Amino acid sequence: MFGLALGDALGKPTEFMRYAEISARFGPGGPAEPDGEPALVTDDTQMTLAVAEALLEAEVLDAATLEPLWRKRFMDWAVSPENNRAPGMTCLRAIERLADGRPWIAATEAGSKGCGANMRVAPVGLVPGVADADRAGMAQLQAALTHGHPTALAASDLTAFAVHWLRDGLAPPDLPARLRQRCADQRRVYHHDWLGDLWQRPGETTPEEFIARGWDECAAVVDRLDAALSIGDRVSDPCLATGEGWIAEEALATGLLCFLLYADDPVAALRRGAMTSGDSDSIASLAGAFAGAAYGLAAWPADWVRRIEYAADLERIGRTWD
Repeated sequence: MFGLALGDALGKPTEFMRYAEISARFGPGGPAEPDGEPALVTDDTQMTLAVAEALLEAEVLDAATLEPLWRKRFMDWAVSPENNRAPGMTCLRAIERLADGRPWIAATEAGSKGCGANMRVAPVGLVPGVADADRAGMAQLQAALTHGHPTALAASDLTAFAVHWLRDGLAPPDLPARLRQRCADQRRVYHHDWLGDLWQRPGETTPEEFIARGWDECAAVVDRLDAALSIGDRVSDPCLATGEGWIAEEALATGLLCFLLYADDPVAALRRGAMTSGDSDSIASLAGAFAGAAYGLAAWPADWVRRIEYAADLERIGRTWD
């Protein structure tokens, strides 16, 4: 939880800057530390907290219980005075329709696979004692409330499972192969009890074909991730290899690339995530989530942990699941 927020804060000032501009302003290593006291985060961390609070509030982890809790948490975030951090329009439009009382399948942005789906899903990977099918359903449903594209669902699933596996001790170099295997295993698995009739839209013939499109796009970006890791370039903009991160599968892959290039140096992974020409706060927050899951709170400088915005909430949530 702290890794995600710290990456978000590091990437906040660089999100809309090009690579050369970031280098000129911050140097070749990117921002040296989160700025301010508190060090402010963006909507990425705010929405992650919304996902987490609903999970903690739920008496039963099923779709019927979680959907209204996530709906309320997202609506509360949308009208909060703290929602002033350039929030994503896909999320805002979908939440506005949720606030009108529409069924979530009618409220979601059906064609969107923006990174807002998986930038907030890390808490799903931290919940202990959950069957894989339910973890997948939770990851995909929280995404589908705002982003209904199958790639948004698959990328959120992979993000949650990457956090889960790393927290449970998977060696970071083994992560791409595990993700590729999940893409193959889940390619035609549609979670009806979580997603209902989301798949029913013009041009779709079966739920299996609908969800397969998302897994295929994620498998393709894992191939790009593997190619980038084989080169091991720590100098160029990571976005050149795996995409700028505005869409879900690229945010996943570029966040992973920054983490895995610096698997021996979690702070450098966050700085590299912020040193990107794309959606830098989301890329760095995902890199931080992966690094934090792998190495724990000790990975981060104590002063950063003390200064980060929402530190008390991050501490409470993280300790609950630890």
